[in-house]
Amino acid sequence: MKNLNYTRVRRFILIGLSSDPEQQTLLFLLFLCLYILNLVGNTLMVLTITLSSRLKSPMYYFLRNLSFIDICFTSTTVPKMLIDFLSSEKTISFIGCIAQMYSFISLGGVECLLLAVMSLDRYVAVCKPLRYTVIMNKQVIFLLVASCWVAGLLNSLGHTVFTFRLPFCRSNLINHFFCDIPPLLALSCSDTHVNEVMIYTTGGSVIISSFTLTLLSYVFIILAILKIQTSEGRHKAFSTCLSHLTVVCLFFGAAVFTYIRPISINDLRQDKVIPVIFGIVTPTFNPVIYSLRNNDVQGVLKKSCIR
Repeated sequence: MKNLNYTRVRRFILIGLSSDPEQQTLLFLLFLCLYILNLVGNTLMVLTITLSSRLKSPMYYFLRNLSFIDICFTSTTVPKMLIDFLSSEKTISFIGCIAQMYSFISLGGVECLLLAVMSLDRYVAVCKPLRYTVIMNKQVIFLLVASCWVAGLLNSLGHTVFTFRLPFCRSNLINHFFCDIPPLLALSCSDTHVNEVMIYTTGGSVIISSFTLTLLSYVFIILAILKIQTSEGRHKAFSTCLSHLTVVCLFFGAAVFTYIRPISINDLRQDKVIPVIFGIVTPTFNPVIYSLRNNDVQGVLKKSCIR
């Protein structure tokens, strides 16, 4: 039997989005602006909801959690990416790579599940308005959010452990701007079948179950809206859901495209652009989308500015 000696990888090199110096400068400025917008927008959303006595419904509790997750989510990848744009050595330690991958997948999973919970909240608000405060009480809200965090953290733990138990002997060059599962599996010289099965089962179940719950919720929501007799009533009911539906389409669309496909047919050079959508762009514009479509948030922000 042939004996293979694998050299333990102590660090990885992140190729990033581009190797062109001019493009890197432009990308640095672009993502710096997006990151600042993310921090300002989501922090403002968290503070506005926390300090306002008007924004105390379950929807705003979920929205505050979403904004906090979005700050953490982008912070797992963007600061390192910004440093790499200006650095000649785009390296990350083995432990740093583990931490980055675990944080990104866990926070992405939590956001995925939280978006599904928010769709459930919208279903209860539109379809069962008279029982809304009874169904969505404080205990239920806490359990729903806590379940999202526990499921997201456990899901990421499994992927991280099974990914970094693999021997990496082909190269230490990660064809991505952060440590993610597909590009890391491409570096392994052993069988990655178990890892791919995990992506389609545990990871896929998080995405698919969340998307299915969201889809079913909106099917019932739309049916309920169509029963409203006045056009003004239909418009008001649907406007409360449109912001969330926009975010869901962007986030789930990009997540499915990245992870729910056979690894062997993935084009890593193209696929590293897709995580930018659900890992950076969507979290950045979440507070903009929600505040633009929400009169209560706009009213609180205007009063705060006047003061």
